[in-house]
Amino acid sequence: MTLMAFLTVALVHAFAVVSPGPSFVLSIRTAATEGLRPAIALAGGFGTGAAIWATAALTGLSVLFELIPAAFTVLKIAGGLFLVWLAISMSRSAPQPIPDLMPGTAPRSVWSAFRLGVASFLANPKPAVFFGAVFVGLVPTNAPAWALLVVVLNVALVETAWYVGMARVFSLSRSRAVYARFKIAMDRMLGVCLGALGLRIALP
Repeated sequence: MTLMAFLTVALVHAFAVVSPGPSFVLSIRTAATEGLRPAIALAGGFGTGAAIWATAALTGLSVLFELIPAAFTVLKIAGGLFLVWLAISMSRSAPQPIPDLMPGTAPRSVWSAFRLGVASFLANPKPAVFFGAVFVGLVPTNAPAWALLVVVLNVALVETAWYVGMARVFSLSRSRAVYARFKIAMDRMLGVCLGALGLRIALP
C-alpha cells in the first residue's frame, strides 16, 4: 500500500468524520452537560466503534450485505430506532438543570459514556455504508495485513481526536454557560435533529 493510497483513505475518512451527524449531537451535549471526562470517554467509544466498522468492512462486511440485503435493512431499522430513543430521552430531560460539575462527581461514569459511544456509533448505519462502500473501494485489495492495521488505527485515532476536540470546546465554562442559558431549547432542538436522523435512517 503506497503512501499516496494511505493519505487518500485518511483524507476521505477525515471529511466523513467532520460531517455533522448523531455522534456530533451526542458529543456536544455530553460535554456541555456532563463535563470533559465523560465526553472524552464518549469520544473513545466513537473511535472504537469506527475501528470495529472499519475492520468489519475490510474483512467482508460489504459482501455480507450484498449476499443478504435483509441484514442491512434490519441494521438500518434497529439503528434508527435506537437513535430515536436517544432523541426522546434527550428531549424529556431538557427541563432538568445542568448538574454542578465537581471533581470526581460526573453524572455519567467514564465507562458508561464509553459504552454509549460504542453503542451509538455501531447503531448508526451511515458508517456501515461509508466503510463498506467508499472506504473499502479506496483500500487496495492487495494491501498487506500491517497496512490494514495502520489504516484501522488511523480511523480510530482520527475519530477519537475529533470528538475529543469537540469535548474540549463544549466543556469550557463559557460554552457551558451559553448552553445552560438556552438548555431547554437546545436540548429539544438537538433531540429533534437526532430523532430526524434516526427516522431518516430507519425509514425506506
